[in-house]
Amino acid sequence: MLEIIIQGVLLSGLYALIAVGFTLIFSVGRVLNLAYGAYIMVAGYIYFYFSQLLGLPPIAGLLLAGILGACMGLLKYNLIVKPLKADHIAVEISTLILAVVLQSAVILCFGNSAKILLPIIPGVIHIGNATVTYNVLVATIASWLILIGLYLFIKRTHVGRAMMAVSMDTKGASISGVDIDKINMITWGISGFLGAIAGVFFASYTQLSPTMWVAPLIIAIAIVIVGGIGSIIGTLVVAHIIGFMEIISVALISPQLRGVFTMLLIILVLVIRPKGLFGREEL
Repeated sequence: MLEIIIQGVLLSGLYALIAVGFTLIFSVGRVLNLAYGAYIMVAGYIYFYFSQLLGLPPIAGLLLAGILGACMGLLKYNLIVKPLKADHIAVEISTLILAVVLQSAVILCFGNSAKILLPIIPGVIHIGNATVTYNVLVATIASWLILIGLYLFIKRTHVGRAMMAVSMDTKGASISGVDIDKINMITWGISGFLGAIAGVFFASYTQLSPTMWVAPLIIAIAIVIVGGIGSIIGTLVVAHIIGFMEIISVALISPQLRGVFTMLLIILVLVIRPKGLFGREEL
């Protein structure tokens, strides 16, 4: 039981980090960024290239992945989202097309075979009868530090409060003098950074492959649907519900059922409470 609790807490922290960047984009920009999983996948390969092929320190590789993830978000917004912002369906289709393009680019550069990322910090720690790798432990701690930092940024900075205003009422925020374009651009940059950091940790938790972007995208969509699209609090709570569900299903039933109960939960919530457990909530 202790091992299930520990593993559930660790996995939930990672899932929260994966989903919060996805939620952020929808809350501020009203866009379902279907390329978000691809950012996660590309970030894993960026880390692999810099840390394992070029031999840079793991922390340097992680920071470079985060910076380049932010750049991907900014480029996506300026080159695709901004010109198409009047048509949300076109924007969302373009994000899915971008995901497929990025997958093809990764296959051309790194091949189609799966790769194993070396842990950022090797070794294990024993907590009771549970064995936890330092890598997963660091991922969880980093996830919570980043999430706390994001919360403080949103609540206590001028830019963060502007993001809150845009998420509540775009027209009202514009009338009040908020630069909507600038706030959207910042939001896409932050989301790209969060997705990249989550991507490195997720790839080290599973494995690195050109198709790995699908799993974190499904996780992010599941969490924001069940929690309530746009709800940051809902994202955090449901990340823990789904994380524990997966650990329990794998430990007590069968590893083949990983993700099945998550899909059933989505269907149940859509039928009973279409707005999600926490409803629509602005930042």
